[in-house]
Amino acid sequence: FYGMSTFEGPMMSIKAVNSLSHYTDWTIGHVHSGALGWNGMITFGALYFLTPRLWNRERLYSLSLVSWHFWLATIGIVLYAASMWVTGIMEGLMWREVDANGFLVNAFADTVAAKYPMYVVRGLGGVMYLTGALIMCYNLVMTVRAQPAKASQAAAVPAE
Repeated sequence: FYGMSTFEGPMMSIKAVNSLSHYTDWTIGHVHSGALGWNGMITFGALYFLTPRLWNRERLYSLSLVSWHFWLATIGIVLYAASMWVTGIMEGLMWREVDANGFLVNAFADTVAAKYPMYVVRGLGGVMYLTGALIMCYNLVMTVRAQPAKASQAAAVPAE
């Protein structure tokens, strides 16, 4: 996600690309792929790493739930961002389309109606991402509620 966002940002600054993508859902998809796909996943990983250590637990409550969270969040953000990219390109192309007299072919309401199927996909992706986050919350709460790790015997220090 980081790589795609890093590539996509400078690409969207190119004049020809920006004239198509500006004010469309493409920009929103770009921002969300970076924010949710990169920053969100880094945050999830940090929480999974830190929680058992901060509460002195041997391990996470369930590694299976970590896997479920990862795949739900990954597929969810891909659906979310990809639907926004498709919607944005479609939106930009519809806003550009003019007839022989230079009038817009598509009314604004037409672009809104055309985006509806992709918004359903966007909603599904968002629900998947959120479901993954809720699974993570459950896993972390159960980790915190578990018994603390057994203290290991202190190593003998040789006399000097």
